Amino acid sequence: MSDHHVYKKVEVVGSSRTSIEDAINNAVSECGKSIHNMEWFEVQETRGHIENGQVGHYQVVLKIGFRIENS
Repeated sequence: MSDHHVYKKVEVVGSSRTSIEDAINNAVSECGKSIHNMEWFEVQETRGHIENGQVGHYQVVLKIGFRIENS
């Protein structure tokens, strides 16, 4: 067992018509399909798209942190 780990972060944007929380969950869920050993996320930015004077989409910029395999 290693006494250290090495990590990497990738930046993604999640979106949802429902909520900021749902946008985060969508991003983490999609990343989990191809990124292994995910350990944390950091919300970098929140924004949205306006349609006809109403919120059309919530958008959340995340950094997903994951451990490099076998580190």
